[in-house]
Parts: sequence; C-alpha cells; structure tokens
Amino acid sequence: MAEASFVSTTPPSVNKAWIYREHGETAHVLKFETNVAVPQIKEDQVLIKVVAAALNPIDFKRILGVFRATDTALPTVPGFDVAGVVVKLGSKASKFNIGDEVYGDINEEGSINLKKFGTLAEYTAAEERLLALKPKNLSFVEAASLPLAMETAYEGLERVGLSAGQSILVLGGAGGVGTHVIQLAKHVFGASRVAATASTKKLDLLRSLGADLAIDYTEENVEDLPEKFDVVYDAVVQSDKAVKAVKEEGRVVTIFGPITPPAFMFVLTSTGSTLEKLKPYLESGKVKPVLDPTGPYPFSKTLEAFAYLQTSRATGKVVVYPIP
Repeated sequence: MAEASFVSTTPPSVNKAWIYREHGETAHVLKFETNVAVPQIKEDQVLIKVVAAALNPIDFKRILGVFRATDTALPTVPGFDVAGVVVKLGSKASKFNIGDEVYGDINEEGSINLKKFGTLAEYTAAEERLLALKPKNLSFVEAASLPLAMETAYEGLERVGLSAGQSILVLGGAGGVGTHVIQLAKHVFGASRVAATASTKKLDLLRSLGADLAIDYTEENVEDLPEKFDVVYDAVVQSDKAVKAVKEEGRVVTIFGPITPPAFMFVLTSTGSTLEKLKPYLESGKVKPVLDPTGPYPFSKTLEAFAYLQTSRATGKVVVYPIP
C-alpha cells in the first residue's frame, strides 16, 4: 500500500490533482486533472510528496461553498490532512530535511485563510510549523488519518478543561473526531469515566478505544440518562442534547453549529506541536488511528470516498493515497 519507497526527491513542475472551479456538490464539481502546476513554496514552507491524504467533512462543506466568505478564490485543490515526504525546503525552513517523513493539517486556522492548494494532489506545500515527523510505527495512511481529527479532539478537551478524575460523555464516539476524544480523554487527560455514543454495530469499537460506557443512540436518548457528566464533547452537532446530559456546573464543547447555550464552539488552530506532544502515545499504542474498513481508497476513487464520507456512516477516517 502507500509507502515511501517510490518517492522521488526531484519535484516536477506539474502534477495530478483533484480540483474544483465552481462551488456545488462534490460529485458534480470536483474533477481530476493531470496538468496542475505544483505549488511554489514560501520561505517558511516545505514541499511534500503526498503519500496519503485524509478526507474530512469540512472538505465537502468547503466545496459546497459554506466558507466562501472567507475562502480563497477558485479554482481550489481541497484537502487538509497529509502524510508524505519532504522534497524541497523554503529558504528559511530548518525544522526538517529533504527525505523526512512528515504529517500534518496544512490549514492553520480552521475555516479561515484556507489554502488554495490542498492535499488531494501528488504534491502540496505547508508551513513547517504545521507539520511533525511521522511516528515510525505508523504507515502513511494511518498518519494521514490523524492530524485534523486528533488535533480537534485535543484542543477541544483542552478548551473545555477536562482534568484527571472527571467524567466525560462523547457524542459521536465512532467518528473521526470522536474516536480520538475517547482515547485522549482516557489515556492523556486521565478521565475517570468515559461514556460515548454510537450505533449498535460500533459499540465494541467504543469499548476497545477506552469507553467505560458504550451507549447505543438508536436505543437510548442521552438526555434521559440518569447519569450526568462533568464534560460533554459533541462531535455530531447535537449540542441541544449535550446540554441536557451535563452536570449543573459542567461544560459542553461542540465543533460545529448550531449551538445551544451553555455549549460553546471552537475553531481548530492546527499546529505540529500538538502532534509532537502526542507522539509518545502514538508510538506506545495508547492512542491509535481508526480507519474506516472500506478504505483506504486509491486516488482515482476520491469521488467514491467523498460519497461514502457524506453518508455519515464512516467509522474513524476515510483516507486516499495518490500513488502514481
């Protein structure tokens, strides 16, 4: 599968990429092109030969035009998450060497100042501060699945102030963000009790990730649970339910609106330092990538991968790998 042995360190001037020139449904506007200019790197950036890239809901929302007020001008190559090999350094880039295997979320400010050239290409550019060395025990596909989701999970837990000995409920525990909230809450933040919701077939996954209580949302309403929690992390836009499951002095964080007070929403600030901080947990296996079993998808099947992601049935992350 996607490994680095094929990587050349001499970047071409053009490459293959998925690109859209108008907003709309992904299936209609996202096109595969074979003669797209490789991005020029700025002084603080590196050029990466993409070995794998993960898809995220924010990608198809962006393609729809949800962020057009703050987005860059079209045409656009989408994609946030990348794992690959450094093939060129900017004049002031000093963190990595050519040949280093790196990964990261290349958009620093969530939905603001999004890059015109994303990760769904053979090559992409990113500021070196957004990247980290890939843990050696992870494949490129596994590494690509992590940055946006894991960083979102971590920053949300930090912002909501989860501390050791507290309880937490995760709404959407089997999704890209939720799978990491469970693991980080348990193994990094020291939560004493982790509860999470998912559909019937995914309850065993929740338990395997560290959930003490796996709740089947098709059978139980979290707002009716007799147990209340110190923290509720809403990863599925259900803050109206989340606020009814939290203790009176508890806190609720969500990653997308609409928001029901006192829940609050945040926008991820991507940084390689978070990936570096979590590297020991990844290398020890305490925190693991969770890949949807339908993938990874070859680059040519990116539209199929997006179609599946948009069903909201994905478990963990959906990854594509643009091997030539």
